[in-house]
Amino acid sequence: MYRLYRHIFPAVRAEVERWRERAGQIPDPELRKQALDSIENKRFHCEGGSVYAAAHLAWKEPLIRLIVAYQTISDYLDNLCDRSTSLGANNFARLHQAMLDAVSGRFSSVDYYEFNREKDDGGYLRALVAACHAEIEHLPNYALVRDDVYELASLYCNLQVHKHVVQEEREGRLLNWWQEHRGKAPDLKWNEFAAATGSTLGVFHLFQIASYPEVSASRIAFIKKAYFPWVCSLHILLDYLIDLEEDEIGGDLNFIAYYQNEREIYERIHYIVGEAKKNIQALPDRKFHNMIVDGLLGLYLSDGKVQRQPMVRRVARWILRSSSLPTRFFFLNSRGYRGGKAVLQAPPSGK
Repeated sequence: MYRLYRHIFPAVRAEVERWRERAGQIPDPELRKQALDSIENKRFHCEGGSVYAAAHLAWKEPLIRLIVAYQTISDYLDNLCDRSTSLGANNFARLHQAMLDAVSGRFSSVDYYEFNREKDDGGYLRALVAACHAEIEHLPNYALVRDDVYELASLYCNLQVHKHVVQEEREGRLLNWWQEHRGKAPDLKWNEFAAATGSTLGVFHLFQIASYPEVSASRIAFIKKAYFPWVCSLHILLDYLIDLEEDEIGGDLNFIAYYQNEREIYERIHYIVGEAKKNIQALPDRKFHNMIVDGLLGLYLSDGKVQRQPMVRRVARWILRSSSLPTRFFFLNSRGYRGGKAVLQAPPSGK
């Protein structure tokens, strides 16, 4: 925690501010608005992702630059798709080619905005991709993780296409897609697999591992098994849990809404936490990854949105009661960081 507050978060805020200034120069007013909104409302994504830089302080600056640039692409494109004036799947796929280009280390020849109504971003998106290229080029072992990173990025981009098309097509597309890939996560339900593809944490950890001068292929395989699907699925399910009411009001797709009741929500999240921690044990830096899981639980369950949703609040209490002491520490710490009051409440006795 000392490393995060002393070394990481200030550097992340400075890097995010640099991209905020760049976004403010976008000529098209709608693209400028979405870029600025994504930075203002989602900058905590960059802070969370940059936790991986804390594990390798010698490389913290290039890792922060890389993680912030990649996450900023993700958040900007998510805003564009959520509020798009061009709803075609071809538009969403073309926009997200930027994320694939970012991790491939080279630019494709396509125009990212070819199918988008608004087009003139003043080179903003290509500048973000170029920033990723500049940092990836210097990672000592990126060649060893490139294929795995690209696979995770491809799954992420496919999810964004399927979940942003017109509402009546979303579920069918996601179910068909899951059938094609269910062998990658045979123990997960379709909504849990989709959630796993929506996380960037696996990519960020592979960035971090690539910064070491020596890394084995077996360690990379263990990382991928622990993160995809378990840690990644937990990450996004928690994100959807706290947004459940908000998404219902807005008519947005929410993967938590596909569970039958609050008990199933708790049981599935509890199961995924257990599998994540079990698979983490194969990693040499297992303490760090246990901290990631505990931190995710503490961060999301301490969000103010939880207290405003009675059903979500009950699920959060149950999860906290069955969680480790570090999870409760991160819960209290996250409340304090946000300026809120930390109150741990036991779940109802009938649980």
